[in-house]
Amino acid sequence: MSDACAAIVERADPERFAATMAAAPEDRAALFTLYAFNIEIARAPWASKEPMIAEMRLQWWRDAVEAEASGPGSQHEVMSPMGRLIRTKALPLAALDAMIAARRWDIYSDAHADAAALTRYLEDTGGTLMWLSCKALGATDETEKYAKSVGYAASLANYLRAVPQLEELGRVPLVDGRPAEVAALARDGLARLDMARKARLPRSALMAAHLTRPLLRLAASEPNRVAQGALVVPEFTRRRRLLWQAVTGRF
Repeated sequence: MSDACAAIVERADPERFAATMAAAPEDRAALFTLYAFNIEIARAPWASKEPMIAEMRLQWWRDAVEAEASGPGSQHEVMSPMGRLIRTKALPLAALDAMIAARRWDIYSDAHADAAALTRYLEDTGGTLMWLSCKALGATDETEKYAKSVGYAASLANYLRAVPQLEELGRVPLVDGRPAEVAALARDGLARLDMARKARLPRSALMAAHLTRPLLRLAASEPNRVAQGALVVPEFTRRRRLLWQAVTGRF
């Protein structure tokens, strides 16, 4: 396991770190690598106020993925183990490229063009991350739509929590921020979670979505919490959900 990748996740995404530590030990290396990769591409657009510099940073990751797919070459603390994962697990390059390209929205202050554009953003980021996690742990291609549904829902829950911060940074995160529309978004995420329950997906990958259902239920019933930055579940619930999902595998 890459200690560097695990350390990056522990510092930048403590919820996913806790979820990964609750996963099967043999699955942790792949998950830490993917989550560290996700962290790096997610923060690349914010590394500079100059859009051109941010674009260059994202392009570096796109080029690095393509280069590593053909053979080892990078000594980068994240890209080197990521390259091994791409090659050994046959991770689809098109999905990885779309995952990186979607982060271009984070560079600029333009709103999403419409509801469909927001959906694509969440599908290409969180949805793809969940699918790659499942595939790296042995999921078949037939389960892709289910994995992406779980990932979309998890990404939506996290995105709704981040709305006030994104607004402070000058972004327009929601196409329609009225409470009724926020509640509808949350219900759509819950419906996608329910649809995905029929599939057999790797339990370890699903651990990252352990807070998704309570967060979306809260947003659906009390949508004003999103604008208030109060989409929070109690610590007891957080711990209970993590333990319950680790034991039952249900999400």
